[in-house]
Amino acid sequence: MHETPGRVLVVEDERSIRELVAQQLTRAGYTCQAVADGADGLRWLLNEPFDVVVLDLMLPGVDGMTICKTVRRRGINRDVPILMLTARREESEKVAGLTSGADDYVTKPFGVNELTARVTALARRARRVPRPIEAKQRGHITAGSVELDPIKHLVRVRGTDVSLTPHEFELLYRLSSQPGVLFTRKQLLADVWHGQAFVTERSVDTLVRHLRRKIEVDPAEPRLVLTVWGYGYKFTET
Repeated sequence: MHETPGRVLVVEDERSIRELVAQQLTRAGYTCQAVADGADGLRWLLNEPFDVVVLDLMLPGVDGMTICKTVRRRGINRDVPILMLTARREESEKVAGLTSGADDYVTKPFGVNELTARVTALARRARRVPRPIEAKQRGHITAGSVELDPIKHLVRVRGTDVSLTPHEFELLYRLSSQPGVLFTRKQLLADVWHGQAFVTERSVDTLVRHLRRKIEVDPAEPRLVLTVWGYGYKFTET
C-alpha cells in the first residue's frame, strides 16, 4: 500500500511564498495547513500533530525562534522536524535558528524543488529513526551536579530544572555520559546534528556557548563543559 508523505504545517507571512510552498507540497502528495501569523502557527503546533513544519524566521505575532523553542519544550510536536526559512544569509542567524530547535534551513530566495526535497528528507528521517524510541534506549545520567532523563527530556542542574533545546540536550548528554573524554568538534557535529543540517564546526562553538549560559554558574569561567583548546570539548570529571 502506498504511504502518504504526511502532514505539513507552513508558517509564512508572505502570501506569495506561503501559497507557492503549499501548492508545491500538495502536488508532492503532502496534506498542507498554511498560516500567515506566528501566533496561529504556534496554536496549530500545540494542538494538532504534524510530520514536518516549514517555518519562517521572521513572523508577525510570534517569531520563528520563539515557536521552535516553545514547541521543543512542550506539546504533541516536540519531535517534529522543522525546516526554517530565513532571508538572512549570515551564519550567526542560521546557527541561532538551528540551536533554537530547527533541523534544517533554506535561505530565501529558494527553489521549490529544493525545498520539497528537504521536506521529504526530514520526513523520511523522522519515520526511519523515531526519536522517542531512541530515547528509551538511553539511560538516566547523573554526572556531578547534572542529571539528565532522556525519556522525559528533563535536565536538572544543581537541583534546579533547566529547559534545553533538543540540540543543547543532545550535546550535554553526549558530553556528560563520558566525563573527562575529549570530543572533537567534528565528532560533536556528527553526534548532535546527525547530518540533518548544513552546519559547520563553528556551529558547535555557538551551541556550547548557549548551553553554558543555561548550566554554568559563570559562563565566562565554565566548570562543567570544558574547552580543550585546539581540539574540542569535554565534561568535567569532578
